[in-house]
Amino acid sequence: MSTKKTPVPVIIGADLNCYNVARAFHEEYGVTSYAFGRYEIGATKASKFIKFITVPTMDTDETFLEVVNKFYDDNKSDDKVFFILGCTDDYANLIARNAEKLRPRFVVPYSSMDIMDDFVSKERFYKACDKHGILYPNTKIFYTDSDYSLTTEENLGFKYPIIVKPANSVTYWKHSFDGMNKVYVADSKERADEIIKTIFASGYDDSIILQDMIPGDDSRMYVLTAYCGKDAKVKMMCLGHVLLEEHTPKGRGNHAAIIPEYKPELCKGFKMFLEDIGYVGFANFDIKYDTRDNKYKVFEINTRQGRSNFYVTGSGHNIARLFVEDYLYNNPLDEDIAKNEHLWMVVPKQVAYKYAPEYKARMKRLIKDGRYVNPLWFKPDNDPERIYRLIRSQLAHFVKFKKYLKK
Repeated sequence: MSTKKTPVPVIIGADLNCYNVARAFHEEYGVTSYAFGRYEIGATKASKFIKFITVPTMDTDETFLEVVNKFYDDNKSDDKVFFILGCTDDYANLIARNAEKLRPRFVVPYSSMDIMDDFVSKERFYKACDKHGILYPNTKIFYTDSDYSLTTEENLGFKYPIIVKPANSVTYWKHSFDGMNKVYVADSKERADEIIKTIFASGYDDSIILQDMIPGDDSRMYVLTAYCGKDAKVKMMCLGHVLLEEHTPKGRGNHAAIIPEYKPELCKGFKMFLEDIGYVGFANFDIKYDTRDNKYKVFEINTRQGRSNFYVTGSGHNIARLFVEDYLYNNPLDEDIAKNEHLWMVVPKQVAYKYAPEYKARMKRLIKDGRYVNPLWFKPDNDPERIYRLIRSQLAHFVKFKKYLKK
């Protein structure tokens, strides 16, 4: 393809992930992104480089194909190449399962649906980890017809408190109920049983993960982002040391502050895993360091760029450039493991300092050195409505952290 062609990002989603991807494209190529989702939320509202279109049934195959094909017909030209990207597991799967219908018009940088299906379920992901020697916490699987005697410490094989979470988050979020959490902590068999029964009563009918709770605070967490090129070879890996996470019921585990760290031996195992299965596109792993045996253990894989993907772009590895160099310009990408120390956060500095005090000096040094980004604050994106909403959202973190992370 000619290098004169312009990339046009078509993003399915509306959250921070969407904004991060759009900002990466805008910084690198000066282009506007077009985003489609069921409803608009704060991260993408009133942005000057995102044109958001609300489509209430965007998560259905029929509507999705109708909407994106019409968009293509209305905007196609010889000097444009359209990239279609999902910002949630649901949307990434939606794109992947319709890939063959989309590819004549769009660049679809995703693995086959066989691979995507294997990893949308944590249960199937753990089976793949067993095969490839990737460690994960001690785990039991609870099915709709399992006996509740499974939840005794004797049968689990590990002690309370434990983690309880749905194996299939895509299906889980389609069955909303009061008190719904992203992940649950059960401090007793009685509480675990109550959580399981509540989840199944919502209509969710996939398996549930019961997992050993690795000790330690947010700073034991890591996030690994990898980009696998269209040749199914890993081109870039960026390991982020998570300093702080959100702790609201539906946001638990969302990253709030990250500093990339260079650990090539840890990355090596995941590189072999991804290349062995023939993975294509972005993959994002949640990992925790277990001080009991000094080993890193993975929780899950997201078959897309993660919500916090701008920690990668901020460290000098613009994610949009990876897509475009690989698919549009057909330029070879050398294998690269990120080394740059750079602070990414989406909460006010004072919140990060207060709730991750052991890293306060390091964060202050990086900020002083100009190696810092809050992706939501972007000088060209200065619409007054956006700034007002952003200020309110940032201030709300003081209240949320005081309520949910009592330190």
